Amino acid sequence: MNERLQALLQEYEQRIVGQSKNLRLLLSSILVGGHVLLEGVPGTGKTQMVRTLARLLGGDFNRIQFTPDLLPSDITGSMVYNMKEGNFYTLKGPIFTNVLLADEINRTPAKTQAALLEAMEEKQLTIQGETYQLPNPFFVVATQNPVEFEGTYPLPEAQQDRFMFKLNIEFPSLEEETNVVKQVIEAVSPIAEPEPFLDMETFLSMSKEIEQVTINDSLYDYMMQIVRKTRDADAIRHGASTRAAISIAKASRAWAYLAGRDYVTPDDVKVVAAPALRHRIILAPHMELEGATNEQIIQDVVGAVAVPR
Repeated sequence: MNERLQALLQEYEQRIVGQSKNLRLLLSSILVGGHVLLEGVPGTGKTQMVRTLARLLGGDFNRIQFTPDLLPSDITGSMVYNMKEGNFYTLKGPIFTNVLLADEINRTPAKTQAALLEAMEEKQLTIQGETYQLPNPFFVVATQNPVEFEGTYPLPEAQQDRFMFKLNIEFPSLEEETNVVKQVIEAVSPIAEPEPFLDMETFLSMSKEIEQVTINDSLYDYMMQIVRKTRDADAIRHGASTRAAISIAKASRAWAYLAGRDYVTPDDVKVVAAPALRHRIILAPHMELEGATNEQIIQDVVGAVAVPR
């Protein structure tokens, strides 16, 4: 792995405490052009996690607070009439950025949520019949609160499938959390924003390097058996899509690259399988009644597939 990327990861882990695996998964996703859904209670540092990553990568960052009255044009932009010159011009919305934080995405109606669909999949969007390319890279991180359901609009399965990963943000350990509180309280001056470790040109060249990471046929077969088993398992009503298999393959490459290897191993597949599948399966009603979770079922599915030698 590139030394500058290693230094970036070290700085990232120092600033965002207790989330080492999730930070690497976030970085893996942006390296291969994916998007991430973050789920965690308020106050666990989700916004800071995304803002810091954008800063370290040297990219532009925008945050949109999703609310029930948010309109699609508030995200994408719109045509505006210039009274002085007597013509229309395009006022681009906050979606035109490298890293977009869609904060509490489940608080806005489906019509506005859908405004992200074309952008996330095609890296472009249409305003009044005219198509605009989005910056490269374009990375969406959406957050949602798992404990509040009143006044929310759950993401449809079709839109959840657009996210490469769903990451669960847990509280750090007691020691780590104590250190965070001490740093904030005892800081003599506000904690400075990190300096960029990369620029977009360097970052894009790294993305190209990941394409050279090899996946042998036995591992492709391993990934496909895991995905197809989610469709056959009695515990699962709706299994994962083909896009899930593509996500696992891409993410495995990125995880191997971050580990300094030019080839994928079964362990890489196991690491990325859970975050790539947990939002793409729907449990059978009898499993929900028994209190089973997506996480448990995914572990069972992955454990039931023979690991290639």
